[in-house]
Amino acid sequence: MDALHADLLVIGFGKGGKTLAAAMGRAGKRVVMVEQDAMLYGGTCINIACVPTKALIHRASMRPDDVDPGTWYAASVASTASMTSTMRDKNFRMLDTLDTVTVVTGTASFLDEKRVEVVAGTDRLEISADTIVINTGAEPVIPDVPGLRGSAHLVTNADLVRSADMPRRVAVIGGGYQGIEFAAMLSRYGIPVTVLESGDRILRREDVDVARAAETILREDGITFVTGARVTEVVDGDAAATVHYETRDGTRGTVEAEAVLVGTGRAARTAGLRLQAAGVRTDERGAIEVDEYLRTSRPHIFAVGDVNGGPQFTYISLDDYRIVAGQIMGTGEGKRSTADRVAVPYTLFMTPPLARVGMTEKEAHALGRSVRVAAKDVAALMAMPRASIVGDVRGMMKFVVDAETDEILGAALLSVDAQELINTVALAMRAGVTAGGLRDAMWTHPSSTEAFNEVLATVVR
Repeated sequence: MDALHADLLVIGFGKGGKTLAAAMGRAGKRVVMVEQDAMLYGGTCINIACVPTKALIHRASMRPDDVDPGTWYAASVASTASMTSTMRDKNFRMLDTLDTVTVVTGTASFLDEKRVEVVAGTDRLEISADTIVINTGAEPVIPDVPGLRGSAHLVTNADLVRSADMPRRVAVIGGGYQGIEFAAMLSRYGIPVTVLESGDRILRREDVDVARAAETILREDGITFVTGARVTEVVDGDAAATVHYETRDGTRGTVEAEAVLVGTGRAARTAGLRLQAAGVRTDERGAIEVDEYLRTSRPHIFAVGDVNGGPQFTYISLDDYRIVAGQIMGTGEGKRSTADRVAVPYTLFMTPPLARVGMTEKEAHALGRSVRVAAKDVAALMAMPRASIVGDVRGMMKFVVDAETDEILGAALLSVDAQELINTVALAMRAGVTAGGLRDAMWTHPSSTEAFNEVLATVVR
């Protein structure tokens, strides 16, 4: 077995790990980056998640009327694959061109708290390091449904963004963010999609009015929803699978689909790492336990990104990098921690997007806050002509405001440009700008931000 030593070993090529590896390499430190799959150089986001899915969503709206949907779908996948290939190559070269950084492709597992074995075929490499960062991400959770795991028609997000064959019918198990985003994307290509949700409604983390508005839009786009549906079995046929389900009132039904996508969440990818050999603890969900500085139960081992059980967003992984860099490189005097995260926004990229930050109305009431709620349908907003300009006036905007202090507690924006607008709201919340301050600000015209002038002038309850 060959061996080498590094100042820093990073396991997994995700956002936080690769950024840290590059920074340490440029600082002259000896760095080894281990990634088990060369097709994932750069991480999940640019290869099979954020970037390709949003590219496919965008291209769906660009199809000329005289082009067959299947042909356009295949061209969209090919175009997206070319883009991600370019990004993957740039990410690899970002590290490979640094003299002090070595990129190793293989599967890593701990020998002890300082040593890791990397296996690639019959090759073995032992790496020891003073500091180790685990950045292995997360993987889809496949429910224990008879026939599902062995189905030839089971697909993951990676399968969908890489295959040029457009499925004729799709069943999505789970009406959460991942399931809904893929359902929305596929329906834009004209694919019949059925979403089976075990709860009484989709998007259960959102307020009821916001979730209903989103569901209305998705139904208009052709998506079928079956709520209160427990999937009981998946049976493969020659050309499609039959998904059996039972609703809460005992009604049984089936959905025929060429592709069955599971959108019931993602879990930390730790299997095979042999964390016990390093003395690294995990929680009941299998995520690596970390403190506010992202140190594991071994102080020289850190966990960043989805693997540590935090919010599963690329920008969280980037902030993880800042925290760990503070600990091992002294940036920011090492003071930054996860406790500094306030008003973290997120976006569900349906069309139009649904973006949210802070508390929902339900959460605010549960905490005993006295609140005012301002909400308005986009179609009724006279001060937001941009929605009409781009041809999509669907959706709503909603703000939850502290009735006593005028503090913005949260916002849900289901509208054109919501993925950008939510960052403005989040920044306002972090800076202590009140609802009145956001309402009375001057915004360019015609823009989507000027909707804040009108929405926040209307308190509906």
